[in-house]
Amino acid sequence: MAGAGSGTTGGDDPLQTAVWRLRSRACWADAAELLRPATAAAALQRTALLVERCLYTEQGWAEAEEALRTAEALADTDDERGAAACERGQLAYAATVHGVRDRADEARAALGRAAALIAPGARERAVLDFRRGLLAENVTRSPQAARAAYRRAHAAALSQDDPLLQSFTWRHLAGLALREGELAEARDGFAESLRLREELGYLVGTAPALVSLADAETEPEASRLREEARRLFRLLGGVPTWLARHLAPPATGAATA
Repeated sequence: MAGAGSGTTGGDDPLQTAVWRLRSRACWADAAELLRPATAAAALQRTALLVERCLYTEQGWAEAEEALRTAEALADTDDERGAAACERGQLAYAATVHGVRDRADEARAALGRAAALIAPGARERAVLDFRRGLLAENVTRSPQAARAAYRRAHAAALSQDDPLLQSFTWRHLAGLALREGELAEARDGFAESLRLREELGYLVGTAPALVSLADAETEPEASRLREEARRLFRLLGGVPTWLARHLAPPATGAATA
């Protein structure tokens, strides 16, 4: 399962610091409550939090849809309208990959609209490219298109000094490398993703990073990483939900023969 896009770690803004701390600990609804959707920027950030909650928990779809409609109504500029379209695309993508409802056509249309509205070089473009990569990888099953989109997002994340987005692009580029049997490249990418998430304190994204790295490691390191991921998964109450199948204990008896 894919991760979500970018965000701020707060910096010197107490409100943004509080939002980040809640978000990083899987408390998206609490983080959203701190934001009053009085401006397009606040409404978009609130929407992004609630959409991310859907992706990680498979819950809260109605709240995310309502927040998204508010953000769309408040958007005045092309960049704001494009950012809202990007969130609509991500919500439709999440519903599709989780099997809630097939909204693949809506996701493609929304991300295409975002691409037409968001100016080249705008900060939001990096997240858009990443999400177009997710759609290509997990819905249309086009790894070449996914890799190209991830690389664009990765280059932009580096130029914008966005370590959170870098952690996502490193992870997904490494995942494609692993599928192609490029173990050393995959291991390096997964390790870098994990390092960034640990440095940022992005707790909800650390267990997936540990599991990904474990997939590229040999024993006993792989088992150690998965056990650490299980600990974090339990600590966060089983979030992200889609990680459960990757953390199931190995079968015993005849089934392992």
